Amino acid sequence: MMIDPDSAPAGSGPLDLDPQVLEALREGLPAVAEHTVAAVTAEVPEYSRSALSTDMASNIEGAVLMALATFLRVAEGRDTDPGPPLAPALEAAYALGRGEARTGRTMDGLLAAYRVGARVAWRDLAAGMVQRDVPAATVARFAELVFSYIDELSAASAAGHRDELATTGRVREQYLERLGQALLDGESADELAVRAERADWPAPNTLTVVVLPAAHLRSAILQLDPRTLVVAGDIAGIGAPEDTGVLLVPDVHRSRAALLSALEGRSAVIGPIRPWTKAVASYRRVLRAMELLPMPTTEPLDTDEHLVTLVLGADGDALGDLRARALQPLASLRPAAARRLEETLRSWLLHQGRRDDVAADLHVHPQTVRYRMTQLRELFGERLTDARGVLELVVALALPVP
Repeated sequence: MMIDPDSAPAGSGPLDLDPQVLEALREGLPAVAEHTVAAVTAEVPEYSRSALSTDMASNIEGAVLMALATFLRVAEGRDTDPGPPLAPALEAAYALGRGEARTGRTMDGLLAAYRVGARVAWRDLAAGMVQRDVPAATVARFAELVFSYIDELSAASAAGHRDELATTGRVREQYLERLGQALLDGESADELAVRAERADWPAPNTLTVVVLPAAHLRSAILQLDPRTLVVAGDIAGIGAPEDTGVLLVPDVHRSRAALLSALEGRSAVIGPIRPWTKAVASYRRVLRAMELLPMPTTEPLDTDEHLVTLVLGADGDALGDLRARALQPLASLRPAAARRLEETLRSWLLHQGRRDDVAADLHVHPQTVRYRMTQLRELFGERLTDARGVLELVVALALPVP
């Protein structure tokens, strides 16, 4: 925290107080600090005796005593420190604000403690001054300085509290980003567990990877589970475009329809559900789909609905070899004739030989189907009844003829 080199209570300057009055006030400071802490712990729930340890209560009392002593020294005008008169007290207040943020206590509670403390401290100090016949004008000036001093301290604490939250938020955001990247990189379960704990991220049972244009990341995440992780930029280094972002969405197994609805109009590709430490498998499925399938423009693409295409496209060379071997009997025909028979054989296999269904699928007459199947039986022979041969043909023809 940067302290103003001229830091001092507004309107500060030495008060015209009798040295004996100042000495009496100074001697009474321990009792004032004790009363102040007692009032704070009684009136501010966050600082109740049940909420604070004995050591913490003692530390607070010591801090109050130091703050009051600093104030009296400045008010007396005999501060021998050549530096800023309130710098140590303001630094302590700033550190207090940061510490309270780290413990999870709100700034509202700390400001309430300052208000209660100011009231009680002023009451006790004013009573001592009145008992010693200090003029009313001096008492009034003293009150102005007390509350100005408290304003300075509370402002310093508020700055510390705010800075700590901002720093903590940035650090946690970095941890979450690194956790998301580690998931896409396929780090081990043990390493991921350590990262999740460091990021204070409650691990779900499962994760589902969603890849979508980076421009849609922020708007999409607002509709998803708050634990959703976001990874943008240079993603995992395994092929995602630079303008693409990734969401890792927790536990969608009961609400996949809701996920699809939330991603409508965002050109999203959705991977399968996987145990959270295996999220890289969901990511790789999405990347594979992006290679093999037309990318969506509005409706999200659910990879679960394209498993056959993804399986058959897993090894394009192997599929090409299988097609060439399984369909070798058609190689000697003219391309147009071979294509017609290939379409017919595919439909026949998928419709389990139901001629009328095949005719409807191909938009031809049933007699045309009978004629073509006669040709196919002559060309393929026993392959149309052999289990292994039929399996090869089904796999080779599972996708529509390109």
